[in-house]
Amino acid sequence: MKLWRLVFAVAMGCMAGLVQAQGKGISDDVVKIGVLVDMSGPYSQGSGIGAVRAAEMAVKDYGGKVLGKPVEVIYADHQNKADIGAAKAREWFDVGKVDMVLDLVNSSVAIAVQKLATEKKRIVIVTGGGTLALSNQECSPYGIQYAYDTYAMANGAVAALAGEGAKSWYFITVDYTFGLNLENDARGALARLGGKVLGSVKHPLNAPDFSSYVLSAKSANPDVIAIASGAGDFANALRTTKEFGLGKGGKPVITGLFVLINDVKGLGLEVAQGLQYVDSFYWDYDEQARAWSQRFYAVQKAMPAFNQAGDYSAVMQYLKAIEAVGTDNADTVMKYLREQKFNDFFLRNAYLRVDGRMIKDMYLMEAKKPSESKGEWDLAKLKRVIPGDEAFMPLAQSTCPLVKK
Repeated sequence: MKLWRLVFAVAMGCMAGLVQAQGKGISDDVVKIGVLVDMSGPYSQGSGIGAVRAAEMAVKDYGGKVLGKPVEVIYADHQNKADIGAAKAREWFDVGKVDMVLDLVNSSVAIAVQKLATEKKRIVIVTGGGTLALSNQECSPYGIQYAYDTYAMANGAVAALAGEGAKSWYFITVDYTFGLNLENDARGALARLGGKVLGSVKHPLNAPDFSSYVLSAKSANPDVIAIASGAGDFANALRTTKEFGLGKGGKPVITGLFVLINDVKGLGLEVAQGLQYVDSFYWDYDEQARAWSQRFYAVQKAMPAFNQAGDYSAVMQYLKAIEAVGTDNADTVMKYLREQKFNDFFLRNAYLRVDGRMIKDMYLMEAKKPSESKGEWDLAKLKRVIPGDEAFMPLAQSTCPLVKK
């Protein structure tokens, strides 16, 4: 072989090796996970520092390293503002070299950060944001809607109550993406089941008083008053319905389309008893869920909300994927995740669809009567397991650009 050919062959071999090396291993010699949460606002009980601790638990349980490189968890408060959340995520991606962003309670924040992550080719795992848009028209090849969405929450509640004859509904709805999606998805389910909407009233996030909204609902005389709000807003709205004497004897039925176990605990069973709702996780579901939840309780002094449990599960599955494929490259990790079946204490009968929707079992729950409770956190009972393929919107109805029709 002539000398120039030898030099050329060696150079090509080196370049091929370099390209291959760039697709393997850990970028920047560390895996960074950014937990973007509501630290002090209406969703802080179900997100907040508990979400951070759940992620940290997962990293510690995994051994603190993956492929021999350290795993680091950082966090920030998005203050329920999309611009603040997006700015922090941009800083994390550009300066902090964060590989994956987690939690993202608040749908507006989740959409903004997922759009940015698509541009930066970084993975986003949303356990807190519930808008259907995240795995529908705003879907991303790098986004995973891990725990729930408004379709699953609303569809399950409507199916349960309308199936028992409660066909006329009135909505008390938080006036931003999340609440509007909850109401719209419930309206769609009602239409399919032959129900009707008697009216709707909108309130701002973190509303100080719900009296006027509840009185509007009462005057419509519906079978069901549906609270399409979350966390503190849901709790305050439900408490106000009880103060006005609504729900006695089950007339009208009061339901929440987004309920956290922390909300039930804060309200107390005297107020919450009989409330039916759909959940993504319940700490006392079985021995596996109980064992992890009790470990979380030892750290947080509260049982986990579903997205906190989801944060732990998501971190573990993400690190397992990196270990399996030998790199934290986002495209490689996402390809692997879409090829797996998942079963852990949080994910049951689960798989990841092309639209980014994690399909998993959901649960129709009912808050217990005080006389039924055997302990501080013994707050709800399982009425029905809703299989994932039944709970979530069929892929055939998706408007996600990644779905081939």
